[in-house]
Amino acid sequence: MRIIGSIVLVLAAVAWAAPASAEIAISRKDCSRLVNHEPAPDVTYLPGVDVHGRPVVPADLGAPRLTGVELPDVIYIPIEVLVQDKYGIPANSVLYDATALVGVVSVRGNRVYFEDQELTDPEVAALEQACRDRGFN
Repeated sequence: MRIIGSIVLVLAAVAWAAPASAEIAISRKDCSRLVNHEPAPDVTYLPGVDVHGRPVVPADLGAPRLTGVELPDVIYIPIEVLVQDKYGIPANSVLYDATALVGVVSVRGNRVYFEDQELTDPEVAALEQACRDRGFN
């Protein structure tokens, strides 16, 4: 009888402690940190003009300009391990290349991927989307 009473007491405590539903509350401050700011088109940078629309002297000091250089849509970063350090192979060994490719990190816009798997936490992405849906931009 004592065992049955203990089991009933434990079950009652577990039922009382279990939440009926999970709700997440996020503050405005946290929402504004999650969502990347995307400025309106009318606030873009205009060279040679200050914030009040008056002409200004450019800050170019005669440095060579990179004309015609465009960044690619995707930036690839190979992740390698120096095998010679791990296994004590001499630095002057001509037997093989002592690097091993672990994988490739790619950067596409504001997103980072490892071997085409997004490194963003899915829960953070869901919270970011919820913040966007509520008007945080």
